[in-house]
Amino acid sequence: MPLSPSSSAQAAREAVAQRLKELRADAGISGSELAGRCGWSHSKTSRIEGARTPPSADDIRRWCAACGAAGQAADIVAQSRTAESLYTEWRRKVRTGLKQLQRSYVPLFEATTLFRVYSPTMVPGLLQTEGYARGLMTSITRFRDVPDDTADAVAARLERSRVIHAPGRRFVLVIEEGVLHHQLGDHDAMAAQLGHLLTAGALPQVSLGIIPAATAARPMWPLELFHVYDDTLVSIELLAARVQVTQPSEVALYVAAFEELRRMAVYGAQARALILRAIKALH
Repeated sequence: MPLSPSSSAQAAREAVAQRLKELRADAGISGSELAGRCGWSHSKTSRIEGARTPPSADDIRRWCAACGAAGQAADIVAQSRTAESLYTEWRRKVRTGLKQLQRSYVPLFEATTLFRVYSPTMVPGLLQTEGYARGLMTSITRFRDVPDDTADAVAARLERSRVIHAPGRRFVLVIEEGVLHHQLGDHDAMAAQLGHLLTAGALPQVSLGIIPAATAARPMWPLELFHVYDDTLVSIELLAARVQVTQPSEVALYVAAFEELRRMAVYGAQARALILRAIKALH
């Protein structure tokens, strides 16, 4: 059985701790001696080796220098950062409201040239209209019982979505047909959102594919909502947390899954027909 995201994150932390412990053992020094060389307490060494305290980048550099392995520091720092960013609980990200969460994505959006998004449940944030986003944010705020800054959060989401008009970027978006019928917000908001999909899907930098509900013998089952940023980062959205994947082999796995899903989708006139059918169903 595969590990849950939280246990996977802990396993990643333990791998960093084990690597540091092995460096110390290979150097033939005790925990107390290493602590003395690094300028901290013996208990800190124990906490780091027990994966109870995540080491900072400076901690790792000192540790490696103390073991005569300064050349390995950069690689272990990268490994540790991956472990710590692997699993982020939503309750930590949204405890002050949703506005800051929207803004936190801006640097990533600005640095990305190829966006690939698969969504089985909702219109991707890049294509959300104000009314639809408000309906979604209102539901999230209520369900998670966080401070209500819906208006500011919606404005921040729309602002960050302007990246879709920035030059030099491509957006490949794949949704399940059910997204067109999952109503978020009121009737008018949903109608406006579906109408916007017709417009946005025609933009030259946007490829919008829809996987028909009637697709027979699917080669790829419906997956969780995920984003691929260039070929370096995958962000998976679960109910409890956001999981970030940076390991090249795992990124490649999601890219391969995305390509399978993309090939199942319909585009152009066929996609517009599905959207128009959903608009008609609203009346």
